[in-house]
Amino acid sequence: MKNVFLIGLLAGLLSACSDKEVGDVSLGLFTTKDIKISSLQDPLVPGVTCHVASIEADLSLSDPSDSSIACRQTGEITSEMLTNIDKSKSGDVVFKQSKSIFFKTMKVRRIYDAETQTLLYLSYTTKETDGSFKHSLSTVPLWGTAAYVE
Repeated sequence: MKNVFLIGLLAGLLSACSDKEVGDVSLGLFTTKDIKISSLQDPLVPGVTCHVASIEADLSLSDPSDSSIACRQTGEITSEMLTNIDKSKSGDVVFKQSKSIFFKTMKVRRIYDAETQTLLYLSYTTKETDGSFKHSLSTVPLWGTAAYVE
């Protein structure tokens, strides 16, 4: 009984911490899995909004690793915003959410492609599933924004 309480407590502490859930789609009457859609605003580039869809399995200790991401310019993007972002090849984690009490995490990482002046947003899980690390990519070109340099 004590272990069940501990697992429940850990699951509660590691639960989702997304900005805002905007969608919840049931996968059927006879399943406990839903597709949750979260809206995330980039904390350093608030002119970018990403929508992440991932599966959450109620009554399970681990959610499936599949997810997808779509990011778009939804506001102004300035060169001042870009001065604060990590411009290394590995970029910077802008969001993370626990997907299991067994240390699986879904992360969204921002990477800047200086050559094409594009922000890349990579959604991925930190635990291998079926021989693969699940991931999805979306891009936001800076062309047409105040941050674009000719």
